[in-house]
Amino acid sequence: MNKKPRFITARKPVKKSLPSSAEATVENLSHEMRGIARVNGKAVFIDNALPGEQVKFRYTSRRGRFDEGIAQQVVSASIDRCTPRCPHVEVCGGCSIQQLHPTAQIAEKQKILLDQLSRFGGVKPQDVLPPLTATPYGYRRKARIGIRQAKKSKGSELVFGFRKKHSNDLVDTDQCPVLHPKIAEHIPQLKKLVADSDGRASFSHLEVAVGDRVTALVLRHLSPLCTEDRVRWLAFAKNTGIYLYIQAGDAATIERIWPEQGVAYLSYQLPEFDLTLRFQPLDFVQVNFSINQQMVSRAVQLLDPQPSERILDLFCGLGNFTLPLARRAAEVVGVEGASALTQRGIDNAALNQISNVHFYSADLNENIAGASWALEGFDKILLDPPRSGALAVVRGLARFSASRIVYISCNPATLARDAGELSRLGYRLSQACVMDMFPHTDHVESMAIFEKI
Repeated sequence: MNKKPRFITARKPVKKSLPSSAEATVENLSHEMRGIARVNGKAVFIDNALPGEQVKFRYTSRRGRFDEGIAQQVVSASIDRCTPRCPHVEVCGGCSIQQLHPTAQIAEKQKILLDQLSRFGGVKPQDVLPPLTATPYGYRRKARIGIRQAKKSKGSELVFGFRKKHSNDLVDTDQCPVLHPKIAEHIPQLKKLVADSDGRASFSHLEVAVGDRVTALVLRHLSPLCTEDRVRWLAFAKNTGIYLYIQAGDAATIERIWPEQGVAYLSYQLPEFDLTLRFQPLDFVQVNFSINQQMVSRAVQLLDPQPSERILDLFCGLGNFTLPLARRAAEVVGVEGASALTQRGIDNAALNQISNVHFYSADLNENIAGASWALEGFDKILLDPPRSGALAVVRGLARFSASRIVYISCNPATLARDAGELSRLGYRLSQACVMDMFPHTDHVESMAIFEKI
């Protein structure tokens, strides 16, 4: 006789309560700049804790192989600990290591770079160059400030700021010492402006862009601005002199609403090369202009372009390296995946009256060896790829037999991977350095120089 099937109701997993606070000695820093300690033999990653410190911490999560926590009290402080300027540093993910002295920060980043090169690339630079550093505050000229309507038991509350550590939630921000002063000084006013706007529920974020002479804001909104809101935002722009843009969809929907006429771009200068580079608010540019000037100068110096040489600049953007190189070389070819930036490079070459440079758009995840601009070959090469690196391109570089390659990196892990590939292609890593493009964050920006063996 057939039995009726039995239906078993699955039990909901029971969440284990986290243990109360514990105490531990921090041994070193992780690549995310979190303190690493061991409690009963198990690794614990602790936010706001520094090597050598004895801390009392609160567990924030428990996992199979490691736990996570946040320091609540520093029992014994590191000599490298300093007082953060920002009151939001313990929760904000925008720049989470202000408690570590800037000199110690860059030293840790250099350790991370060398460790990654050795571990994932199997290479070691013959020479480690001095790091590039500048002022660690007021440096950030590009940023995205989030806007949310947080639901509360009694209505909703505006949240205006940056993402929390290890979360997509926002930290409500009243000040930001790393933002350029031209924007940072207006944070309270901007918060009030958003709060007073009738359409604030449709606002998603503000894009910030600061040029040498012009500062711009792009308000991203999901519904059309009502007349009252448009009047409010126009008044803010006119009173502060900040250029105001609104954006309802993709980049094609961006619209400048003040000023209605006049200069339609931002710009920055590279004085050493007598260059002015123009850009639009949503264009990619380096966020730290002081480090950028040093970086371009060192890259050109190390690549050492000669008046007879043909140079290739891959992931060239709007010409940040291409045009300085063109001041020294016979010819420079700049290749970029984003066609809008390619056009910006062409425009910047014309602005600076440079005729020995050529810009092309190409998918740099594909083989470039057969491209018309590559057939004549290159004497030297510069790469400035995104965080994903340039593995596909690197594998095709051997055909050019370039004597020297300068690689600008924003991710030491992918640089290490690509460095290993270049080593297999017959290049040695001669020099490397870190650059403090993002002080107080765990971002590790670096430069590596490869020479043909």
